[in-house]
Amino acid sequence: MGLALDEARAAAAHGDVPVGAVAVVDGAVVARRHNERERLGDPTAHAELLALRDAAGAAGAGAGGSGGWRLDAVTLVVTLEPCPMCAGALVAGRVGRLVFGAPDLKAGACGSLYNLCADPRLNHELPVVAGVRAAECAAVLADFFTSLRLRD
Repeated sequence: MGLALDEARAAAAHGDVPVGAVAVVDGAVVARRHNERERLGDPTAHAELLALRDAAGAAGAGAGGSGGWRLDAVTLVVTLEPCPMCAGALVAGRVGRLVFGAPDLKAGACGSLYNLCADPRLNHELPVVAGVRAAECAAVLADFFTSLRLRD
């Protein structure tokens, strides 16, 4: 989670909401990313999606040698509970496990508002570990939004 928090702080440094994600396979970091929606002008540039793309590329030779999309060996560590878009990507990518810090009571889709990762109606379920360093993860977000309000 420490690396994910470093990534979250990097997002804040360029004006993006401070969320960081790290993809781990067998204890080795294969991807680490942060939100880049503002930087890229891309509504899908959430830390989780960017990290999953990088992890798939690092997964080895898949169709056409471009990596593997089945990420069952990946543990994704994220500072904030994923939204529905990101939780959907976790399910679609067959991610092995999710670990997150702070819950997202307004948009969380891994236990707070929805629980897409544990919905038996979907084609994949994954274990979720919630609340890892939650206070620290929440503080990074709170500090960011406080600084925005102070600028206005």
